[in-house]
Amino acid sequence: MQSLMMPLHKPMPVEMLRAAIRKVCGDFDVEPMTRSGLVTGDVATRRIGSFDTAIVSLDVKDVQRDPKSIRRDPGEHLFLLIQDAGHCRVEQGGRSFGLTQGDMFLVDSGHPSSFVYEGQRSSQVSIHMPRAEMVHRFGHGCTGGVAISRDDPLWLAMRAVVSKMLAEEGAQPQLGEAFFCLMGAYFHGLRKGGAPSETVVSRALAMIDRYSADPSFGPGELALRLNVSERVLQRHFQALGETPGHRLLKRRLETAHARLSAAGQGEMQDGVAPIAYDAGFNDLSYFYREFRKKYGVTPGAVMRCH
Repeated sequence: MQSLMMPLHKPMPVEMLRAAIRKVCGDFDVEPMTRSGLVTGDVATRRIGSFDTAIVSLDVKDVQRDPKSIRRDPGEHLFLLIQDAGHCRVEQGGRSFGLTQGDMFLVDSGHPSSFVYEGQRSSQVSIHMPRAEMVHRFGHGCTGGVAISRDDPLWLAMRAVVSKMLAEEGAQPQLGEAFFCLMGAYFHGLRKGGAPSETVVSRALAMIDRYSADPSFGPGELALRLNVSERVLQRHFQALGETPGHRLLKRRLETAHARLSAAGQGEMQDGVAPIAYDAGFNDLSYFYREFRKKYGVTPGAVMRCH
């Protein structure tokens, strides 16, 4: 099986690796194989589709997240861990799972976990998914640590979508929604009986991803299509810590950022405006202001950088 990423292992003090993991994934402790305090590994970040992603290469004894770590750094994410090379044993919720290349495990950062390597060189891709949104989409069946069985046909479909998001620098947000749909189908398959649980929030998020490029599509139109009032829609979004309008703006900005990052020579000559309009904005001054607020740079700077 072909690897998703090219792993990088470089020698460094264990504290440096711990700091890199904590910065990207949260509070985890790293145990080296020897007393020298030196390990080999690397932590890199990448945005794929609508997800923040970490590429973690390790040559250590184990990595632990205990209750003390959780108190210091409460878990806000579920991490879809994809074993890209080497081996790892994941322990969470009183269960132990051995991962080989291609295996996937949904780690719950709100519960203690252990990743045992025993000095075997390992490379993993970790896709970060907001815990609150996952629970609202799929219920609590996605929490506590879930192994994604490669015997399930959906495993192959999930891997294919991840490969496509990694391969395309400016991957469209629709790929992220497609991945959510595959995960929803997988969790539904784990439940015994009952109809699929499609919530107002999950339908709203899917519509935002589908129609965000339409400048006339706003919270009012979203509520109308969902057959609920705007006040009810706002209430459903409170658990995500944002409003429908904020979510729509975020999606449009992400689409514009991806297009600017992947802009070719022709698009650079055309300028920023066509990309902003294609992402769903009809007010350039508003687009520039919100883009700089979110990313800390101007749209033109992103285009020139890439």
